[in-house]
Amino acid sequence: MAPPQPRYRWTCVTDHADFAARDGAGLLAFRGSLWLLGGWNPRDPEHFPHICNSEVWRSEDGRAWELVTHAPWEGRHTAGYIVHDGRMWIVGGDANQGHYQDDVWVSDDGVTWELVLDGAPWGPRVLHHTVAFEDRVWLIGGQTLPQFAPAEEVFYADVWCSKDGVAWERVADGLPWAPRGMIGGHAVHEGRIWLIGGGTYDTPAHARRIYRNDVWSSADGARWERVLEAAPWAPRQYHEIAAWDDRLWVMEGSDGSNRNDVWHSPCGIHWYELADTPWAPRHAASVCVFDEALWVVAGNNMTPDVWRLDRR
Repeated sequence: MAPPQPRYRWTCVTDHADFAARDGAGLLAFRGSLWLLGGWNPRDPEHFPHICNSEVWRSEDGRAWELVTHAPWEGRHTAGYIVHDGRMWIVGGDANQGHYQDDVWVSDDGVTWELVLDGAPWGPRVLHHTVAFEDRVWLIGGQTLPQFAPAEEVFYADVWCSKDGVAWERVADGLPWAPRGMIGGHAVHEGRIWLIGGGTYDTPAHARRIYRNDVWSSADGARWERVLEAAPWAPRQYHEIAAWDDRLWVMEGSDGSNRNDVWHSPCGIHWYELADTPWAPRHAASVCVFDEALWVVAGNNMTPDVWRLDRR
């Protein structure tokens, strides 16, 4: 019998925020506010004239949102979004403009953005996973998409890190976990980086997408331990992961169709489903920890809704 689990409660903060619907946007908790960065919506040419935009939105409570700026970085989605060294970071981007966005941007106020690197050594790639850990920025996995931007087809199983976003070191390559990307959010738990699920996007030479539900962790980015070969939740990509309330979290994503299931684990081995998710199925939502709660914002449900999860 499973041990008793904590009780949680979802609250709809708003079902129609001030920003336009989008998926793949960054969501960061920074200086007492939520920040929403960029995003993708090809069905809305007014707000996304180039499929993606570079909007920066801010909210102190998740209900009222203010458009802070149209940032100088090229519009993008599913980039690396983190807080590191007292600043917000955008690491890389997508291939929707016909090229790879192998750049790094930082901001200490959300208004002024500085390009610290253009032409990173880990490019070209998209769909990579990014995390702040041990005073460094870590870039993990990803792939090229030749059908969107010219490049040799590559599926990465490598790890890079940087203290300043300018000088990058390739920590490891050919790692034991299969090449993957499409893992949103990030999780640092019990002093380790966690790589949970994910997969590969289809390409002209590999027409079938790969979906995974394995769980890996590392204390240094170079040596990885497979914690679990197959979790009880369905293999997926474009899902979000987080570390909150002393637990790992996996939520929503796609296994060919949008999902809205939510799972948590204290250790990465034993997983428990949080039943009766009230929000619509989606993938590529925006997730972060803020105000002692776990937040889920928008996504491929293409509704600008905002939800928070609190422990009862």
